[in-house]
Amino acid sequence: MEITRQADYAVRAVLHVARLADGTRAPTSAIAQEQGIPLPFLAKIISQLAVAGIVDAMRGASGGVRLARSPSDITMLDVIQVIDGPVALNRCVNGTDACPYTPSCPMHEVWCDAQADLVKRLSSTSFADLAVRAEVLERQVTEEAQATPA
Repeated sequence: MEITRQADYAVRAVLHVARLADGTRAPTSAIAQEQGIPLPFLAKIISQLAVAGIVDAMRGASGGVRLARSPSDITMLDVIQVIDGPVALNRCVNGTDACPYTPSCPMHEVWCDAQADLVKRLSSTSFADLAVRAEVLERQVTEEAQATPA
């Protein structure tokens, strides 16, 4: 299973906006450039996120994208599900009718447990958490670069 490129871009775009000062809007073009996302693709992603109530997007000179809710109230799972739909590791996690082998399948419980673990991790990781982690990692990279002799 692999998260789609579109969902990865959506997570990166939301994190970009989550790292801005409260209420600050980022131009879509700036997000696209800084995150390496093709602008037409990002426009589609922003539209989906806006419909879902994750971001607020405005056009025009004072427009741009900002979060519609606090970054602590938006999880990775929220964003991924807007773009990719429900996370499913295997068809059997979608219920016993989805797979004819479920009643006697020794892997069913493993798939369901792995699915539950993944959903729990994604739903407990907020964009506030990711923003803090991004700051820590950037500081580490800067400190390492400064410590390395030229």
